[in-house]
Amino acid sequence: MKNYLSNITRQQFELIRPALENFRKRTKPRKYDLYEVFCAVLYVLKTGCQWRQVPGDFPEWRSVYNYYKIWSTKAEPTADSLLEQVLKKLSLLGELTKDVQL
Repeated sequence: MKNYLSNITRQQFELIRPALENFRKRTKPRKYDLYEVFCAVLYVLKTGCQWRQVPGDFPEWRSVYNYYKIWSTKAEPTADSLLEQVLKKLSLLGELTKDVQL
């Protein structure tokens, strides 16, 4: 995977990996590395590109979008989504979402 400006380091990802992995039950082995999927989500949030325009060195755009839908779903209207929680933990929420509505 190419090193995009929106990528986080593997060390930063290790801070949020447990939350992302445990958010949903595993029913079958993952096809893609969660780090690459998360970096692809960050790429879309940072660039504002369309899902179909996610660069080819990221996982397939449909899979990235499906993870985004799962991670950005709110249990309650006032609660933070998992994506918002992990971005806050990484202190990236303000920088990435200035003009983006999660």
